[in-house]
Amino acid sequence: MTLALPLVPAPDPFGTCVRLSGLPHLLFLDSSAQGTLSRFSFLAADPVALARTPEAARELLRGERRAPLPGLPPFQGGIAGYLGYDWGAELERVARPLADRFTPRIPDVALALYDWVIAWDHLEDKAWLISTGMMGGGGGGAAGRGSTDERARVRAAWVRERLTAPAPAIPDPLAPRPAPPESNFASTEFEAAVARIREYIAAGDVYQVNLSQRFHAPLSGSPLALYRRLRTRNPAPFGAYLEFAGAAITSISPERFLRLDATTRVAEARPIKGTRPRGAAPAGDSALARELLESEKDRAENVMIVDLLRNDLGKVCRPGSVRVPTLFALESHPTVHHLVSTVTGVLADGADAFDLLLAAFPGGSVTGAPKIRAMQIIAELERGPRGVYCGAIGYVSTTGAMDFNIPIRTMVVQGGAASFHAGAGIVWDSEPAAEYRETLAKAQTLIEALTSPRRMPRTRGRAHPRA
Repeated sequence: MTLALPLVPAPDPFGTCVRLSGLPHLLFLDSSAQGTLSRFSFLAADPVALARTPEAARELLRGERRAPLPGLPPFQGGIAGYLGYDWGAELERVARPLADRFTPRIPDVALALYDWVIAWDHLEDKAWLISTGMMGGGGGGAAGRGSTDERARVRAAWVRERLTAPAPAIPDPLAPRPAPPESNFASTEFEAAVARIREYIAAGDVYQVNLSQRFHAPLSGSPLALYRRLRTRNPAPFGAYLEFAGAAITSISPERFLRLDATTRVAEARPIKGTRPRGAAPAGDSALARELLESEKDRAENVMIVDLLRNDLGKVCRPGSVRVPTLFALESHPTVHHLVSTVTGVLADGADAFDLLLAAFPGGSVTGAPKIRAMQIIAELERGPRGVYCGAIGYVSTTGAMDFNIPIRTMVVQGGAASFHAGAGIVWDSEPAAEYRETLAKAQTLIEALTSPRRMPRTRGRAHPRA
């Protein structure tokens, strides 16, 4: 039986993450923004087992299915972690670009089976420690206990003991004289790649391609402190902090990839296509938002990806159930405005969360359309693997519920360095210099978190123009 213990008062989520930061495979799914998309956060560590493919993760979860505990957040223990974009490319038999010395050395997929989780409901200002009593939960000697209930109680006591321990100090990651990040593209090279994509579009190969550049910078200090800085500067509805496979992953993603409700079996995707930077003054900011809403180019991009996701969901949803309840909604974040749509469908009988994930992975908003040809062009033009970027971070609960983000605005920290990508959707109407500037606008918060405000990245030894 799954045990749910209220934590009164509800502890601070980030402070709790700091307290548990010494545990292996720390995972923090962090909704730090305000609003309806930011209702739940989850924290887990010290998993029962690890998986390097979704199929292996499905097998781990197969014997652990539970009925949902009513009134609690949807992740009640189960599978969580990340799937890298390059695993999806291999799934579609797309060639992988060669890694260079700045490419993080992490697995394509890192998922884990968690027997306990701390869950927050920010709307209700409540938190629970949920303990499932799975076999193999080692902390506190729970692995050797007989009954599920006894294992759940012992494991919960082990976690609660750690919640009362002193929190470790986290040094600030900013070096005294930080160097600006370097990019693997000069501005002229990125613009030439945009021009090449336009040639493919003119030839009828593709309608849209998401093209990204990668940034790299030294990092002195704690990656958890870096994440604290990121979530303070740019609270996000689908943020995450993970310590997996000798690396730390920090994500302040605004984009949901896929969500599945365990009770209604309604699947939801929320693709982002269309971006403008925020204005410095209210009047200019409103004008930029209005420009985005009225842009035929951005609306066309958005519709292409909505159609792609309608097709992806249609593979595993009941015939006739796929809908588009929201088209071209404006979402404003600290540094950018986004154009967001919502696609839903009812999962077919016999299909599960992993079927849904595999049907749509990687997300169409970060590939282009048609998906496979767009991914082939990405592999040709981008100068290295994407890694976690544009993959998925999230969970599949023991209840059958699922929620994954698309890890944009995401860094991988390893070996005293941080790397991250920023991209733009390229269509026939794209203007190369404008698309390059869009990538800088998307990277702004990450760049400023690593350096001082207004410090823009270098491209292969030369300074970028200001965005």
